[in-house]
Amino acid sequence: MLSMGENEPFPLHDDLALLMTTSGSTGSPKLVRQSYENLAANTASIIDYLQILAEDRAITNLPMHYVYGLSIINTYLSAGASLVVTDKTLFDRGFWQLMREQQVTSLSGVPYTYEMLRRLRFFRQDLPALRVLTQAGGKLSPKLHAQFADWAEETGRQFVVMYGAAEATARMGWLPPEESRQHVGAMGVAIPGGRFELVDASGSVIETSDVVGELVYYGPNVTLGYAENGADLAKGDERHGRYETGDMAVRDAEGFYTIVGRRKRFLKMFGKRTNLEEAEELLKQRFDEAELACAGRDDELWIFSTDEAALPEMKSYLAQTTGLHPTGIRTQCVEAIPRNASGKVRYQELEHFYQKTE
Repeated sequence: MLSMGENEPFPLHDDLALLMTTSGSTGSPKLVRQSYENLAANTASIIDYLQILAEDRAITNLPMHYVYGLSIINTYLSAGASLVVTDKTLFDRGFWQLMREQQVTSLSGVPYTYEMLRRLRFFRQDLPALRVLTQAGGKLSPKLHAQFADWAEETGRQFVVMYGAAEATARMGWLPPEESRQHVGAMGVAIPGGRFELVDASGSVIETSDVVGELVYYGPNVTLGYAENGADLAKGDERHGRYETGDMAVRDAEGFYTIVGRRKRFLKMFGKRTNLEEAEELLKQRFDEAELACAGRDDELWIFSTDEAALPEMKSYLAQTTGLHPTGIRTQCVEAIPRNASGKVRYQELEHFYQKTE
């Protein structure tokens, strides 16, 4: 953190243990200040709910500079379990050979990982030691969720959907594997030691079920705050165990939470409030082989895809399904959907397409 003109390093707060970058879906990185207590609390909680044992073995297919990848390293080493270290990817034949030879028991991935696993015919793989699949890093499509939950139940494995953020060290929520098929699309309940609540636009807590609100998390793994410059490294705890996630969610009558979109991922389409996450999910369910993303601004919903031939049908399908007028839906073919290291779409990099029309 030294600039060319600095002669002395910036002072560090005694509680500061780690700085992690986070960009979410905006593409604008920030440094999250994580404390020793944050790391210890979240590590213990994950070991608890995943029941990680000394004989378990995970593989490093996720980068360690990503909170999900780092949490795997922390939890397995802390539990006395093993790690299979590799730089091979899912697309390498050697990766799957390593999975078998080293008897890997746990495989983790983000939504994009699971999209690739399905295309790679993962369900045909012979992996006798594998007992747990975990997923985090964004919402998995209900169709993929159902497919992997069904496979896990049929083969005697566990499929665990999780929810987290760098601002909460790693994990905030999890869906117990025995509930995975019954609650497709849900991210579950708060991890041990944490709790959720939903708040409305006025900040009041929502007590009734099936009402959408912003998800707020409380727990000892809520991090200290952000660092945007060197002086911020001396700051203490600015969040005090409370984190406003920016995610909109709903809680069902059984207490399970489902993320329905980002607070900022909504548009007004000719006066009608439109959820971009829902629009994107509708298209992914219908065009599950296509790479696509939805973005835009008020009165302009843009569909981006690498499949140019499918774009007219995508537009027609979305208009018919949602009732949106076709004049408000625009399409653009792109060479690739921009993603960050964790597989999340970098929507900010798509903005120049619709800003050009101003």
